[in-house]
Amino acid sequence: MPQLQLPIFSTGVTHITSELAFEKRDGDVTYFYGTLPVFTHEEKDIQSFRMITSQFCTRGSVKQREVVEAFGVPLTTVKRHCALYRAKGPAGFYAPRAHRGAAVLTTEVLQEAQKLLDDDIEIGDVAQRLRVKSNTLAKAVRAGRVHKREKKSSKKS
Repeated sequence: MPQLQLPIFSTGVTHITSELAFEKRDGDVTYFYGTLPVFTHEEKDIQSFRMITSQFCTRGSVKQREVVEAFGVPLTTVKRHCALYRAKGPAGFYAPRAHRGAAVLTTEVLQEAQKLLDDDIEIGDVAQRLRVKSNTLAKAVRAGRVHKREKKSSKKS
């Protein structure tokens, strides 16, 4: 007949549930299920923290409320990370963040803008011809993506 093992935790652990606890030691956080360590990450590794707590919630080991109470994080944050875990799995927490590129000023638009600016056409007129906002084009000039031709100064002797 199998013998029941009681959840026995060492001293210094913080309980999340009666079976699951964590311990911070020497800059690492270790999660225990009963007496068995199940996961370890550095204390500063927020991505791994979010991933493992979401995994615990998604797998039914803990309730989202228990994560909120044990770690003091907002419930909406826990819900958001659980949704990310369900959608993308553990890899979703380590993927680089997606960011938008230049939606308006494509390579072709920048090349055409440079040609027009080289012909001494003002930024506002270039923007109007290319159907972009003039401040968008002005920002591209300030950022150095396109160059406005410097006007020749006439020196009188």
